[in-house]
Amino acid sequence: MANESTLLKDEAAATENLGDPAWIRIRDLIYQVSGIYQAENKFYLLVGRANRRMKVVGARTPREYLDFLTARPNRDSEMRNLLNEITIGETCLFRSQPQVDALRKVVIPSLVETKKKLAFTKLRFWSAGCSTGEESYTLAMILLEETQALLKGWTFEVVATDLNDRSVAKAQEGVYNDYAVRNVPPDFLKKYFKQSGPEFRVADSVKTHITFSRLNMLDDSKMLFMRGLDVICCCNVLIYFDGKSKTRTIQHFYNALMPNGYFFLGHSESLYGISEKFHLVHFPGATAYWKPGETSSKAGS
Repeated sequence: MANESTLLKDEAAATENLGDPAWIRIRDLIYQVSGIYQAENKFYLLVGRANRRMKVVGARTPREYLDFLTARPNRDSEMRNLLNEITIGETCLFRSQPQVDALRKVVIPSLVETKKKLAFTKLRFWSAGCSTGEESYTLAMILLEETQALLKGWTFEVVATDLNDRSVAKAQEGVYNDYAVRNVPPDFLKKYFKQSGPEFRVADSVKTHITFSRLNMLDDSKMLFMRGLDVICCCNVLIYFDGKSKTRTIQHFYNALMPNGYFFLGHSESLYGISEKFHLVHFPGATAYWKPGETSSKAGS
């Protein structure tokens, strides 16, 4: 992966040929495939990152690179490579303590109460847009802790998906530097990680509960298979979607959630003007969306 200085140089150089109409067609193609839309004020980012792929494949002009994405035999593979370039995310473990507190103090107890009435003793979480795995491992560690008491005798699964192949591969490795683990509680760090020099490797006891895979959230056929989830976390992903793509994706999330399930967005995101099917739930320092059930009352306030 290119370093930050290389990214900045490529993006700066890209501003020289933003007017080429082929870039508009490439942007529209990316939107059609993934739902990711680059607004005018961020267009140079797309061009800069596409320029790096042009160098790799030997395309001399944007029009020639468009041909690589539409007419060449390996066009699907090249589109995946381009999406890998433009969906680079940065996160850390235990990124949002208020969300962690909401899960442990309200959401998980509420789900346990509801599912006990149905004689179900399994929870399924989905980290949608998992990036390099930090959120997924955070969720798994939280649930592992709860198996000592509230979830004793229960099983759980964390389904983790992302559009970026490289991010998924990194997530599967489960190896992080000290900056990525800076928010991890000391007892969790000792119990669930093995340190080797400056690196921290996630323990197999955590990994065994997570399934990582690539998923395009705009692929309706694949999204239809995502069902039976109790909690969905999709933080800072939908900010790259326009209104139409958000509405389409949120409907899939709603269908994927079990009744009485919870949906978490990023701190600055909301479903205002997108969907009215969920009920907004307020927690100290965090919010979530709750899918109503026929016989359950809303947790939180």
